[in-house]
Amino acid sequence: MPENTPDAAPETAPETAPDAAPDVLHRFLHTADRYPDAVAVIDATGPATYAELAARVRRVAAALGPRPGTVGVLIDRSAGTVAALLGVLAAGGTYCPIDPAFSAERKKELAEAAGCAAVLATRPDPEPFGPPVIGPEHPDAAAPLTADALPVQPDPDDPAYVLFTSGSTGKPKPVVTPRGAIAAAVASLAALFDVGPGDRVLQFASLNWDTSFEEILPALTRGATLVFDADAYAGSLPRFLRMLDRIGVSVLDLPTAFWHELVHHLTEAGGEALPESVRTVVIGGEATSRARLENWRALPGADRIRLVNTYGCTETTLVTHAAELHGPRARARADGSAPIGRALPHVRELIGDDSELLVGGPALALGYLDLPETTAERFPALAAGRYFRTGDRVRRDDDGALHHEGRLDDQIKVRGIRVDPAEVEAQLCAHPDVASAAATGVRAGDHTTVVAYVTPGRQGDAEGLVSALRAHLREHSPSHLRPNRITVVPELVHTASGKVDRRRTHHRYTTGA
Repeated sequence: MPENTPDAAPETAPETAPDAAPDVLHRFLHTADRYPDAVAVIDATGPATYAELAARVRRVAAALGPRPGTVGVLIDRSAGTVAALLGVLAAGGTYCPIDPAFSAERKKELAEAAGCAAVLATRPDPEPFGPPVIGPEHPDAAAPLTADALPVQPDPDDPAYVLFTSGSTGKPKPVVTPRGAIAAAVASLAALFDVGPGDRVLQFASLNWDTSFEEILPALTRGATLVFDADAYAGSLPRFLRMLDRIGVSVLDLPTAFWHELVHHLTEAGGEALPESVRTVVIGGEATSRARLENWRALPGADRIRLVNTYGCTETTLVTHAAELHGPRARARADGSAPIGRALPHVRELIGDDSELLVGGPALALGYLDLPETTAERFPALAAGRYFRTGDRVRRDDDGALHHEGRLDDQIKVRGIRVDPAEVEAQLCAHPDVASAAATGVRAGDHTTVVAYVTPGRQGDAEGLVSALRAHLREHSPSHLRPNRITVVPELVHTASGKVDRRRTHHRYTTGA
């Protein structure tokens, strides 16, 4: 981390901090009261109205009881997961998503790291892995659930959820986000996306990551319809486009890497276009390709669609910066660049002497659970307030927008997910036949992939070791931490101080130099 961080005034003075935003659960309940018969969620079982969803939230809260602590939720793409998220908040608990596709060992590791007191199952008979399992909904919860009659009245400092971000130890690094932070972020995003009744918002992001909250919470606190559909995740772009048209999706929130693939498909496949229903496309997670941006601008009908580039970190809660890249609200840029934009109304920003972006304001996470030293390092208390060191280098252009200029460390983005190569290396080195490992990110077309180099702990078949490592990683690591390519090498390249030099190792074994 850089040592010369400003501790006085920001480069540009922050806007006056807005009043505290209403709690997201309050906003949802007020919305459900206002639009009880409007469709809140569409999933594989059909539509559910706001009144029906609110009833399910009430039953989840009753099943949990007041202040249940941190609750692990076995997620799936359904209204049941949405009811679980809001039900945990209604009970005064802390939501922690756990992917049922993970191994029992990985699920147990996540539950222990988050301090889960119980696990909420959205489907019957889940595989046991540690904490006691609670059924998804209490059948006898008949009392109405209103903002004024919650089991526990929320405090802005109460933890809302725990999510995990990549770290250097190979262990999950839990980020704790308070209710006031998610309230501030959702208020800004609802205004940025201009979402409301009549909109249909696709749920596309992994439910393991906070990007899913960008889709779920602005929609359900403003009267829009949230859509789950299997064709969105099938891996077929023609099916994806037909699904958007069939359902009438109006707002899309996509990882930039997926958007790159979509634009390439629309450019190369004659006759296909985004449906007329789509009015806003939000992208984010990694750098936007200038070539793909030019392709997008040339697509028929693109001028009517807002293309919004966004930036944010798990520790700063959803989105902190945004820029209109194309569409009815965008300003033309002569250089064709794609900035990460300007700070949203709830955000304060500082730019360090080394060009590192620091983010402050009411949407900061509380820190890393049970990691006080890491929290103190990444969330310094400066004279201008408490900030998060993003590790991202930025520059400000003449129009005042920020541009991303790379990382100050070795972290990379894989499908929009932040990955610390040291965590990949730790997982590889956990295998008994690996002596050492180096991992790094490489560009493959419009996206980044992880490659790894390992030295064997004993002589043996290199191909057999790679197969054993892939089986090991399937058991112990989520997909974004699994290298696309693993190469067994005789040695790694080291720096003068004895540390593994990831980039030079990759260079040696790809160029022979």
